[in-house]
Amino acid sequence: MARENIGITKAEAARRLNLSKIGYCRYEYGERTPSIQTLEVIARCFNTSIDYLTGKSDDITPDQVIISKKDNSIIFELVTSLQNENDESLRRLLAYYNAFKKEEMD
Repeated sequence: MARENIGITKAEAARRLNLSKIGYCRYEYGERTPSIQTLEVIARCFNTSIDYLTGKSDDITPDQVIISKKDNSIIFELVTSLQNENDESLRRLLAYYNAFKKEEMD
């Protein structure tokens, strides 16, 4: 389960989603179906995808990432500057980053 995967309680999940604990539990127990907007918020909060939450996929990894300039201006600037690059340039940059990360760990 996505909530358990990030190690939070039902009460904490409800708090993060700005829901009552009872309201959140109704979603988790399948007693109530969340709207698509609520599913989007839950997926972002739990770092997963709507397809995973709805049982359409077994892959828990998210299918989108939202980067806020306010929360992380450096990553925002990096992603913004890379948006128009071609795939080959992006692959080379990713390979460079992975090599750099590996070198740091050694």
